[in-house]
Amino acid sequence: MALSLFSPLPLRGLTLKNRLVVSPMQQYTAPDGLVGNWHLVHLGSRAVGGAGLIITECSAVSPEGRNTLFDTGLWNEAQVAAWQPVVQFVQEQGAKIAIQLWHSGSKGSHRHPQQGFTFLPPAEGGWLPKGPSPVPLDNGLVAEAMTLADIELVKADFVAAALRAVQAGFDAIELHAAHGYLFHQFYSAMINHRTDAYGGSFDNRIRFLVETVQALRQALPAAMPLLVRLSVVDYSDDPRAWQLADGVRLSAVLKEHGVDVVTASGGGFVPVDPTAVFPSYQVPMAEKIKAETGIITGAVGMITEPAQANAIISNGQADLVLMARELLRDPYFPLRAARALHLPTEIPVPYKRAF
Repeated sequence: MALSLFSPLPLRGLTLKNRLVVSPMQQYTAPDGLVGNWHLVHLGSRAVGGAGLIITECSAVSPEGRNTLFDTGLWNEAQVAAWQPVVQFVQEQGAKIAIQLWHSGSKGSHRHPQQGFTFLPPAEGGWLPKGPSPVPLDNGLVAEAMTLADIELVKADFVAAALRAVQAGFDAIELHAAHGYLFHQFYSAMINHRTDAYGGSFDNRIRFLVETVQALRQALPAAMPLLVRLSVVDYSDDPRAWQLADGVRLSAVLKEHGVDVVTASGGGFVPVDPTAVFPSYQVPMAEKIKAETGIITGAVGMITEPAQANAIISNGQADLVLMARELLRDPYFPLRAARALHLPTEIPVPYKRAF
């Protein structure tokens, strides 16, 4: 029987009821890293709307891992307690929920987007970000290069946050290793200019991510899926830029170390040429990773129509379809898509009169 967007997908100890995933989308509404009513409604409505898996916005593993002072986090027990009712409500609707854990690295310490998203200096409550190598920041400052002790601390922060995610009841964990943030800063030679064991060769530049994956896989329950979002390409002409072949190679390594799903995204350091952005523009990257490594893949990027999303699954290009902006516009897209595709899905009882 041919697969469709509404075919179940087993994932370690989980079974997703369909292959439609709410892609992480930052909301900038979490002072002190605490989620509240906004997240309950924002994520809960997409669960009511029929998505199989909801991935939270990127949530920092430490205060210094944030991009702004309004990013969600999971570095303390108060944040665990705040996430629990959100997680419970999503699961009550038949959806699964993963938390995306993240460290912004040298891209950290910015004002709220409504305040210009400019660098927030330490004197105003920000911090001097750290990354793999010194890189220029706003206002003429330069990010600090992480020491080996810093690297060990951040790995421990990821493990501690992952264990808090288990405590909060999350079904799965995704590492945000894309879009110019800390893990991506390490594996891309555009940013990583180190000469120690975490810089230089391909194996050295991926070491930080791989060691974090190893630590998480050892700490997490065996049945809990571990996902990773990658920037499979840097979208840059720089000769040091990360290329698709690198993304395929890294995906194979991650699979070997217990990662269950790779979502193939791109970019993060330079503006993307607008002519290169079109419907399904990143799907071929997920297709190549799936074909060459056998890992379960997620496709993302300008996917907005039911038939378009369904074809990605039915044609075997990817195993999951992640949607962001379309699910901001329409939390009930999955219900609408099932109807448009003449495929069965469960309508929440209070909403059945509308269908």
